[in-house]
Amino acid sequence: MRALGEARWASAPRTARSRTHGLLQSSPARSALLIFTALILLWTALLSLPISTQEGVITPLADALFTAVSAICVTGLATVDMTTHWSLFGDVVILIGLQIGGIGVLTLASILGLTITRRLGLRQRLLAASDTNPARTSRGASESQAIGLGDIGGLLAAVALSLLVIEAALTALILPRLLIAGQDFWHALWHAFYLAASAFTNTGFVPMAGGLEPFATDPYMLSVLAIGVFLGSIGFPVIFALYRYVMGGGRSRHRRIGLHAKLTLTTTIAFVILGWLAIASLEADNAATFGGQDFWQTMMSSGYMSVMTRSGGLGIVDPADMYGSTRLVIDMLMFVGGGSASTAGGIKVTTIAVLFLAAYAEARGYQDMQVFGRRIPVEMLRLAVSVVIWGATIVATATITIMHMTKLPLDAVLFEVISAFGTCGLSMGVSEILPDAGKYVLAATMWAGRVGTVTLAAAVAATSRSRLFRLPEERPIVG
Repeated sequence: MRALGEARWASAPRTARSRTHGLLQSSPARSALLIFTALILLWTALLSLPISTQEGVITPLADALFTAVSAICVTGLATVDMTTHWSLFGDVVILIGLQIGGIGVLTLASILGLTITRRLGLRQRLLAASDTNPARTSRGASESQAIGLGDIGGLLAAVALSLLVIEAALTALILPRLLIAGQDFWHALWHAFYLAASAFTNTGFVPMAGGLEPFATDPYMLSVLAIGVFLGSIGFPVIFALYRYVMGGGRSRHRRIGLHAKLTLTTTIAFVILGWLAIASLEADNAATFGGQDFWQTMMSSGYMSVMTRSGGLGIVDPADMYGSTRLVIDMLMFVGGGSASTAGGIKVTTIAVLFLAAYAEARGYQDMQVFGRRIPVEMLRLAVSVVIWGATIVATATITIMHMTKLPLDAVLFEVISAFGTCGLSMGVSEILPDAGKYVLAATMWAGRVGTVTLAAAVAATSRSRLFRLPEERPIVG
């Protein structure tokens, strides 16, 4: 009996491991949620340590959790002064967190596995593929995908290479400007790398006291940061597609840019231009923002702020000084966010593009959504509508909850909540005055915005059962 009992105890860890392994393999979306949440809890514990603060004190749980979520979810909102509260150890923990969050947990795991084993099995390819397109697991892999399973290895290499090359290039471009500003070499190097990582991952943390105020009218610095944010917001699949297009040589298959890349680039540039013109025209007579600037300075500043609403968050203008009409425009831009499988948040530009294409097709009487010589299946429209509805529901719920807790005005709370959901990081100062309960609500909003409504839906759908019957059809009156 004793031997039997010992055998049962010995087999228990193996059974738990096998169950965990089976869970992760059967549901990549659920594994992403579990790993993402586990990382947040680990980073919360690290940031709670006295060594993480300059004063050597324990950071309150609400502030440590909020900062951990903001870093892992590459948001950039903060409840403490980022330049005076955290020590070098704390800053390094935050920097590593935003790098992990920018890459994606499943993509990072696949890259590490590829580095160690020198091969990428089918299961690992499916895990990495689900990180770039969570809907793949719920919609099936038989349909035409932006990234095929055979291209996953190249995509992972492109992710690692683009992260290293782009951040190194941004660091090299920022470093001379900080040296000219009077910083010593080592501080300038650290701040340049931190800003480069914060820009490319679309986080929005600034390590320097005073933020970007000394560079608010510096076209060189603003251009470098805007380029970094733009590259991070279009997504790794688009970067991979552009790389294959340029380096494809004579291989005709790689000389064509796919629909996803075309749709992402077109919609992103369109929203940047529309936001640019809207912010410039609305704030042109505002003495607190652009009213005292000449035409070209206003165009540069407004163009930079339009790029930052893609989820960059490295602002040069206090949103509280802007007109309410301008903040509403920024709300809409932040809610849309950047490209799919990018370091940006929001409902994603391809989601809103599919909705506009559906409306255009309906207005013209077309049966299918068509763009760039390709037909978009109706399943993508259903998915886009679901993403918008769930995103709006999350934003509305968080806004109502925080407003009830704090009695703050709708304008300020809505701006902060959408910034959290879109992982943007632009702030009206609401995060700093929230009670602990409000910090938890906003942290949950950041978490939902980063893991994505599609991932949440796919994780829930993993437990659903397919129906073996269809009910009779009857059409309600719509419109």
